[in-house]
Amino acid sequence: MANAIYNVPLPPNEPVKNYAPGSPERAALKSKLEELQKQQIDIPIIIGGKEIRTGDTENCVLPHDHKTIIGKYHKVSEKEVNMAINSAMQAQKFWSQMDWEDRIAVFLKAADLLSLTEWRYILNAATMLAQSKNVFQAEIDSAAELADFFRFNAYYAMQIYEQQPLHSPFGMWNKMEYRPLEGFIFAVSPFNFTSIAGNLPTSPAIMGNVALMKPASSAVYSGYWIMKLLQAAGLPDGVINFIPGTGSKIGNLVMGSEHFGGIHFTGSTPTFQSMWKTAAGNLSKYKSYPRIVGETGGKDFIFAHASSDLEALGTALIRGAFEYQGQKCSAASRAYVPKSLWTKLKDYLVSELKSVKMGDVCDFTNFMNAVIDKNAFNSITSYIEYAKKSSEAEFVFGGMYDDSKGYFIEPAIIQTTNPKFKTMEEEIFGPVLTIFVYDDNKYEETLHLCDETSGYALTGAVFALDRKAIELADKILTNAAGNFYINDKPTGAVVGQQPFGGARASGTNDKAGSYLNLIRWVSARTIKENFIPPKNYRYPFMSEK
Repeated sequence: MANAIYNVPLPPNEPVKNYAPGSPERAALKSKLEELQKQQIDIPIIIGGKEIRTGDTENCVLPHDHKTIIGKYHKVSEKEVNMAINSAMQAQKFWSQMDWEDRIAVFLKAADLLSLTEWRYILNAATMLAQSKNVFQAEIDSAAELADFFRFNAYYAMQIYEQQPLHSPFGMWNKMEYRPLEGFIFAVSPFNFTSIAGNLPTSPAIMGNVALMKPASSAVYSGYWIMKLLQAAGLPDGVINFIPGTGSKIGNLVMGSEHFGGIHFTGSTPTFQSMWKTAAGNLSKYKSYPRIVGETGGKDFIFAHASSDLEALGTALIRGAFEYQGQKCSAASRAYVPKSLWTKLKDYLVSELKSVKMGDVCDFTNFMNAVIDKNAFNSITSYIEYAKKSSEAEFVFGGMYDDSKGYFIEPAIIQTTNPKFKTMEEEIFGPVLTIFVYDDNKYEETLHLCDETSGYALTGAVFALDRKAIELADKILTNAAGNFYINDKPTGAVVGQQPFGGARASGTNDKAGSYLNLIRWVSARTIKENFIPPKNYRYPFMSEK
């Protein structure tokens, strides 16, 4: 139970640096970018604190310059997976028993290292290079949000431990103990957010659990630096084991272990559903039912009412759809616009998009960079080609792409006459926005259409100045988005401000960035101590008189 001496204060959010010309942070980051690009690092597997190299390697390349290699990583085999499981279970013996104050000290130190030292520029440069993020997108992700996860999760842990039974009558003491789970947590991260890759294994670890950290194959580079940051902060060996490799080969081995305790996942809906089925098929092996926590896909929307502020709406569409090349599970991918606004909005969007620059991350004037890899490039452009051939769609802007140097795709805006058009329904995960123009007098009807069009329910936004229109959208779209925004883009949730997660096909909605996520990584035990136990089985009602 928390001692008042050790109370963790509610942290402020990590300030976001602006990297303006002439600023010290700009100079420091430019220097680190140059340093990392000049070397090719050899990334090992890390199990029990020891570096392991298998010789089975893959290259880490720059998505915006795919002939440039900045590292190679070693992939695990069955042998290393089993070693990682054994290491984690050995570490659990001491980590689960460690005082919570000592556990969270590791992550508070990691936050300060990230915030105040060279680690900020290491993580930002690694994310910019390996995941092709511009400086602002990297800063809000790999620096600010990752530091926020460490600090806020430490605060939420304290809050959980303080939650005790409301009443203990005279003669007894009621207590609640929050135990870590008995097995290890399988943390499977996506390529698009370094902060998520850092949060998935560490939020369970803060609560006393051990984890296997499986980074996305296209983001092993930044995942490795996260692991090195945690080691620098004093994380004991074996608490988190770093196991890069092929997901399909690792998953079945991990979930086949009797010590499997749960999944903390961010990625595609089909992958998550497959993992859930595998875990369900192995239930008889496990000591406890595994905790399954996942944030998956999205088909996120912006819905405009006729009373919308046109420039605010246009800005939200551009930022929401095209920042980080639309490779956010929260990115705006479909929009509903009333006829009365469409002509002016279209002119505004085209005019603004003509000024958008795209290219290398080291050129800080670029708004957009490359998509993550060849597979993503092929998938995204297949939707563009589909729309080009359809009589139900026309391009308002974009439609061009080129992978000769890097995986570059222009921001694309498609207008469709079919509200159930393929690009209105399916997750694309790229810089493609599809707009359906509706009759102004069909606002309520189209709200229902928006709710029913997609199986996902992650993020969404409504734009309106009319409060009645906002209220109606809020009610009709209650289940359409786990994160709902009013007059704002549907991306950019901040830890401690907008806990993140969606339902339906978008995940289990366990709200990363809140206590709701951390509570999933404990198993509560109720303890009642009777100070004056009865010494006779008889009750008063049993008396004959």
